[in-house]
Amino acid sequence: MRRLLLASALLLPLTACGQQTTPSAAVGHSSAEATATAAPAPSASRIGLASLDPCALLSPQDRSAAGVNVLGKPKDIAGARACDWTVPATFGVTVTFDEKHGLADLDVAEKNATKTTVGRHPGLKVADKKAADGTCAVLLGVGDRNSVQIDVSNTGFSDTPLACRRAGTVAGLVEPKLP
Repeated sequence: MRRLLLASALLLPLTACGQQTTPSAAVGHSSAEATATAAPAPSASRIGLASLDPCALLSPQDRSAAGVNVLGKPKDIAGARACDWTVPATFGVTVTFDEKHGLADLDVAEKNATKTTVGRHPGLKVADKKAADGTCAVLLGVGDRNSVQIDVSNTGFSDTPLACRRAGTVAGLVEPKLP
């Protein structure tokens, strides 16, 4: 029975594409149905980031909300899958999947890192305020062995607080799509 519920929960998003649906919490489903919708989360965390495309994490609406008016370009950064959006004469944002290192494994200077939580993921906001170089990153832990890094660099390498606001916005848009 559990396999059937899990299979139905995984297929539902595929069959409902393009249809408007009402969230299960809003219509008061029974506890068996609520369990079915909650079941995919453990399965997704076992898969990690392998099934995701970093360039697909920002929908057209997400890009608009983040001030990004260009399509992302896939990149490889030291063997890690990434996507880069460069808004000419404004800023760039890169989302990188690290499928080998969890948040605790990342080498981050403590003086530049602030613990944070984005949605249900623990994270670090990293910016060198003294350098004031217009760069900021939000690092999100995805389980023990995966992390996602959202890096923002402002054109002209100035206004670090703005870079951090932009990184936080993108992190908030990406986070719900992570396992």
